[in-house]
Amino acid sequence: MLPRDPNRSALSTDRRDLTFNFAAVLPGRASSRHTERAYFRWVETFLVDNAGWPESKDIEARAERMTRLPIPLLLDALTPSGVRAWLGVLARRSHSKQGINQARAALVTLGDLLAEAGWLPEVQAATLSRVRPPKAESGQRVGRWLSPSELKALIWASMQIATHESQAARNLVVMSMLCTMALRREELAVARWGDLSVQNNRVVLRVHGKGRKVASVDVPRQVVKALEAWRKFCVPATRGAFTDSPLIRRVWKGGRVSRGGLTSEGVLLIVEESARRANLGPVAPHDLRRSVAGALHQAKVPIDTISRLLRHSSIAVTERYIQGLKLPNEGAVLMSDILADAIDLFPDTFDRD
Repeated sequence: MLPRDPNRSALSTDRRDLTFNFAAVLPGRASSRHTERAYFRWVETFLVDNAGWPESKDIEARAERMTRLPIPLLLDALTPSGVRAWLGVLARRSHSKQGINQARAALVTLGDLLAEAGWLPEVQAATLSRVRPPKAESGQRVGRWLSPSELKALIWASMQIATHESQAARNLVVMSMLCTMALRREELAVARWGDLSVQNNRVVLRVHGKGRKVASVDVPRQVVKALEAWRKFCVPATRGAFTDSPLIRRVWKGGRVSRGGLTSEGVLLIVEESARRANLGPVAPHDLRRSVAGALHQAKVPIDTISRLLRHSSIAVTERYIQGLKLPNEGAVLMSDILADAIDLFPDTFDRD
C-alpha cells in the first residue's frame, strides 16, 4: 500500500502521476525565502540537465512547479552518482564554490524530505548527504576584479547586444544596478517596482537579501534615469497593481515586455553575453559585486561605507571579503625599475644589427 503523505497531490493508481509538494515542506528546512528560491532554482536546473525538463519561464512558474514534482522522475534522477556527476558539471561551467555547495544542499534537502515522506529509502538519502562537491582544483573558477573602465565597457556592451529598444533599456538597468549597487543577481531578480521609494529626497531600493535580511540602498541618479526609461516599457505590459510587478522583466522576440520577471539565470546570461561582446572573457554577476568593493577600496572609501553597501553582517566580514581580492602585487615591477640599467643592457648585448 502506498504511504500516506499530505505533501502528495491527489494520488492515482498509476505511479507515473504521483507528485511531491516540495514547496510545502521546504520552509522548515530553509533559512529564508531567499534560500527557498535558490533551492527551487537548483532543483529545476538539476532536472533540466538530467531529466529533460523544460526550463520555467519565470520565478512564479518555477515556484508553481515545485508544488508538483513528479516522484518517478525524482527517484530515477536523484542518485548519489548522478548528483556527484552533476556537481562536476557545475564546476566545469565555472560556477562558484558557494553556488556548487548550495546546489548540493538543495538536492540533499530534497532527498531528506522525500525520505521523510516515505518515497526514498533512508539509506539512499543518507548516501546523498555524503556526496562531496568537487575540489576547487578540478574546475573551480577564479573570481575576477574588473577595473572601472572594464565596467563601463560592460555597461555599453549590454545595450549593444539588445535587438530592441525595450531590451536595451532593460539591460542598462540590470547592468547599471549590478555595477553600482553591488546587488546579487537573486536580489535583482526578486525586486518589485514597489521596492522603490523616496526617502528624505533620495530614491532608495528595498533589497531582499540573504537570511531574510532587508536593507535600503540609495539608487544613483543615473540609475534612476535608466529606471524611468525602462518603466515606460513596463507599464503597458502590467496587469493588476504595478507596484507588485517585477522590476526586471523578460523581453520577448519583437521587443514585447513580459508580465513575468526575469530569473536570476536571465541576469547571468545578460552579464555573460555582455562580457563576450566587450571581449572581457568570462565574467559572472558576483564579479561585479566584487569589483564594486575593490573600486571603492582603491578610492579610499571607508570600510564601513563599503560594508553597508554590500550588506554584510559586520565590518569584519567586509574586511575578509576585501582581503580576498587580487590586490596589486607590484614589488617585481618596482624592483625592475631599480635594476633598469642592468636589465635594459641585455637586449643590446645580442644586437646583431
